[in-house]
This record gives sequence, structure tokens and C-alpha cells, in this order.
Amino acid sequence: MSNRFKKKVAVITGAAQGIGKRVAEKMAKEKGILVLVDRSEIVHEVAESLKEKTEVISLTADLEKFTDCQRVMDEAVKAFGRIDILINNVGGTIWTKPYEHYGENEIEAEVRRSLFPTLWCCRAALPYMLENGKGSIVNVSSIATRGVNRVPYGAAKGGVNALTACLAMETAQRGIRVNATAPGATEAPPRLVPRNTAEQSEQEKLWYKQIYTQSIDSSLMKRYGTLDEQADPILFLASDDSAYITGTVIPVGGGDLG
Repeated sequence: MSNRFKKKVAVITGAAQGIGKRVAEKMAKEKGILVLVDRSEIVHEVAESLKEKTEVISLTADLEKFTDCQRVMDEAVKAFGRIDILINNVGGTIWTKPYEHYGENEIEAEVRRSLFPTLWCCRAALPYMLENGKGSIVNVSSIATRGVNRVPYGAAKGGVNALTACLAMETAQRGIRVNATAPGATEAPPRLVPRNTAEQSEQEKLWYKQIYTQSIDSSLMKRYGTLDEQADPILFLASDDSAYITGTVIPVGGGDLG
């Protein structure tokens, strides 16, 4: 087993389930020192399961608020002295429907969920990384920047892509690398904390099915990816294996370039 992350402090957001949890599990095997963050209390269970493998703490926070993002980064530095790696994994579409059916409040909620946590966490962590003279930020974007029935979500993830490029240009000569992956459709266990608790109507189920069909059609491999297939590129970009890569968004969608 490689020890790419030995003695490196990594803040991983959205770590209670899905891609974020798998990144945490795999980084723990490589001896990364972990700060796991999520709005769900389940994140504490994930941290507890990893304590035999590495040093780990868990924090609950609403990362749509800058004050919570700042508190997380402050607590990470208080616990471990620095932040070497930041994995921004919070986000995910809340509703799936053609754009003309979105309400004003729904559009704003989608952008808050899938853009602002990444904006805020980068802003909160960056001064610590600059003070240390090095750091690696990996943002989790989405193939859905070109997709159906998720216009506000796609717009938010397009913002993540722009943030990645612009921040990389600003910080490359100061020791900071900023990259992103753009996951495509991914097989994962049912969400323990659903993004939308409302029961879907028959029409909404049909709109969601259109996303499934479009995702498979757009993928050259004609299948969903696995959690490992999504986590591994994130770990690559976070590690020194990608030391000469910055400002890049890697599509991870079986040939769908987003």
C-alpha cells in the first residue's frame, strides 16, 4: 500500500457518504491525517471507523455559510497545525426538471448547495495554505455542466470549473495547486441523508429517468462509474503524483467530457 498521504493533513467535505466517504477511506489507508466534514452527524461514525488506521477528527457544519467554513479550517489547523489538502466534495442537484419549471427559490438553493461551499472553503483554507507555502485543492465538479433537467446545478458546477482555473492561475507560483474532477453518473448506495425529502411525482420520475438515459447515452462506456473510479482521480490530484498539474478539470464519466 502506498503512503502518498503520510503526515499530510487533509480536509474532506461531504465525507459522511458517497464519494467523500470513499475518498476518506482510501486516504486513511495511505496514512493521511483527516478532518472529515459534513452537515450530517453520520460523519462522526465514518471518523470512528477510521481511527484504527489514522489520526482523524470529524466536524459538522453548514458549508453554505462562510462562518462555518472558516470555523472548520480554524479547527483543522488548531488540531493538526496546518492544511495540506482540501477536497471540496459538497454539492449535488436537489431537483431534476426542465428549467422553466424551476422556481426562483429553487434556483438560488441549487447554486447555494453546489457552488458556495466550494467558494467559501477555498477562501477559508487558502490563507493557511499560503502561509505554509504549499497545498493541493481538489474541487468536485460534475459532467452535468452539459446535461438535461439540471440547469441551475450545471451552472453552479460551471462556476466550480471557473473557480478552479482562476484560483490556480492566482496561486500556482505561490505553491498551491488547484484542480477538479467532473464525475459522471456513479453507482452508490442509497443516500442516508436525501437531498430532497419530498416524494417524487410521476412527472418528476420521468424527468429523472431522462437524466439517466442521457447520462448513459453520453458515456462512451455506456455504464455508470463506481465510487472507487471516482475517488481514485481525486486522490491522484490531491497527491504529489500530480505535482505538475494545476488548473485542470478531469472528466470522470466514461468518455463523457461534459
